[in-house]
Amino acid sequence: MSQSIENKIVSRIYGNKRGWVFTPNHFLDLGSRTAVAQSLVRLAKSGTIRRLTRGLYDYPAKHPEFGALPPNYDRIAQALMGRDNVKIQPSGAYAANLLGLTEQVPAKIVFFTDGPNRKVQIGKQKIVLKRTTPKNMATAGRISGLVIQALRYLKQINVDSTIITKLKRRLSNEDKNTLMSDIRYAPVWIGNIFRKIQE
Repeated sequence: MSQSIENKIVSRIYGNKRGWVFTPNHFLDLGSRTAVAQSLVRLAKSGTIRRLTRGLYDYPAKHPEFGALPPNYDRIAQALMGRDNVKIQPSGAYAANLLGLTEQVPAKIVFFTDGPNRKVQIGKQKIVLKRTTPKNMATAGRISGLVIQALRYLKQINVDSTIITKLKRRLSNEDKNTLMSDIRYAPVWIGNIFRKIQE
């Protein structure tokens, strides 16, 4: 019985392809929580999957020379949320880093969410899911949400022509149009920067 559950789990993992991050909850339709947990422990021991922290695994993406790559933080956050209808939005230094406005990957990666607060430590990296207001989540998953959070992190006083030029180069025309259509969700000073990016 446990063997067939394990085969079904492996089949689902392979079907989601390398880089997928998951919890035991992703397999509870296949068998009992105990059977699923035991199967995942065996698969981690055999090296098929990687245990990131308690109750969190991935099917690591591989580099031809360097082997297993670090897990994707967005996918970790999504797996922690557990339910597909929960939204996440990178914020703070991580949002600025994703847009190439800061070089450093922060030690604490914060995602805003409309779901519950969660924290998890994976190696040296802390990932925080922080419940926030509906207004902060209105642009979640869109480039405008990422730019708003990155600029908020940098603060108005630090956003100069260099930053605006970087964003102009980084964003496609379609991205710039999205900024303008979502301008109502941005604070006034960020809305003014959206207009400069669009010029």
